[in-house]
Amino acid sequence: MASLLDNYEHHFATLTSEITTKITKIPNLSGSEKRSMISSVEKSLDEANELLEQMDLEIREIPSKDRQKFSNRLKSYQSEMTKLEKDFKRSRIAYSDLQHGREELLGGDDVTSSEDQRARLLENTERLDRSSRRLEQGYKIAVETEQLGADIMDNLNDDRRKIERARERLRETDADLGKSSRILSGMMRRVVQNRVLLVVIGLVMITVIGITIYFTTKK
Repeated sequence: MASLLDNYEHHFATLTSEITTKITKIPNLSGSEKRSMISSVEKSLDEANELLEQMDLEIREIPSKDRQKFSNRLKSYQSEMTKLEKDFKRSRIAYSDLQHGREELLGGDDVTSSEDQRARLLENTERLDRSSRRLEQGYKIAVETEQLGADIMDNLNDDRRKIERARERLRETDADLGKSSRILSGMMRRVVQNRVLLVVIGLVMITVIGITIYFTTKK
């Protein structure tokens, strides 16, 4: 488990380093080179997010006593991803600003149209970012809820096992008490029988002595 997480973390570090390098190149590119670089960064960002999801799944399988350390590292990686995505968006906007300045210098007729397109692009980008944040928050809540449910189920299972053990001990105690009660009852019966036997023997002896004394005095 730990070695797999180490591999994910090493791959993530390498990937984010490559993404950072590519992002810094975007404002200086144009045309097909710029589009190719943007596409490459988007793919790398998707791959990095998939790595974070894999790390999250692995961390959820780690025992509770060790999970917090890895969870904190995952949060750090997620913050790094958020920063990279913002840097990527700024690099694309910076390129748009550069193109806009060139159009103004060239005195092109499509300046107004480009401004409208840029405004719509920024608006759509912001809308996508808000949607992504809401989805991410929903995913985190779902994960936390699932983890809470798993912890509750573990606690309930522990309580059930404790109750079953207590019931078993109670049944054993009842069995021992029943056995002890039967032994005591048998002992009491033997005591009563012995006392009755002693009384009978005593009466017989008294009768024999009485008869002996009678015949002795009669003679």
